[in-house]
Amino acid sequence: MHKLKNGILIAIEGIDGSGKSSLAKNLYQEFLNQKYAVLLSKEPGGTPLGLQLRTIVQEKKVAVCPKAEFMLFAADRAQHFNAVIIPALEQNKIIISDRMADSSLVYQGYGRGLDMNAINAVNNFVMNGIKPDITIYVKVSLQVATERIMKRNLALTSFEKEKEDFVNKLAAGFDELYKNREDVIIVDGNQTQEQVLEETLEKLAPWIK
Repeated sequence: MHKLKNGILIAIEGIDGSGKSSLAKNLYQEFLNQKYAVLLSKEPGGTPLGLQLRTIVQEKKVAVCPKAEFMLFAADRAQHFNAVIIPALEQNKIIISDRMADSSLVYQGYGRGLDMNAINAVNNFVMNGIKPDITIYVKVSLQVATERIMKRNLALTSFEKEKEDFVNKLAAGFDELYKNREDVIIVDGNQTQEQVLEETLEKLAPWIK
């Protein structure tokens, strides 16, 4: 088993249908194969409380205003960090999280129009000032993302039901947020799962070492 001097927090971001969840699972398996102590988690839904909150925000059986929507994600994030992320970092593990704080900046900030400074302040509070060491942005065309969502043949989440204008805002938001960020790795999500993993591992190697 490889022993790390410190824990490493990796966030994987992208629009729905980008392939980020598949990458998270494949990257987790690759680190397991390489004998690293690694943990796979997600937001929302990385804790028992988070699973309940995930159902609320993804099914939206009642109307939820943008501020309430963000605060539900923030509550999930607070529990996630307290129960999962911080303990794993203290155990010097590699943590892979399918979504994290940047998703709120994009979905509720760029998408819903909420104040970015307010979102940042709440995120910083619930995350105890901890930020991902590296963020992997799976950048994909809207056409490919939409085709993948349709091929799943699963019930659509409230976000997957959003109109094209909203999704365009999200894609533009991620591009703007990650412009000139040195802690972000951008990978081509239009590729196959195997190609995305290969490109990610190549670009991650210097960080892990």
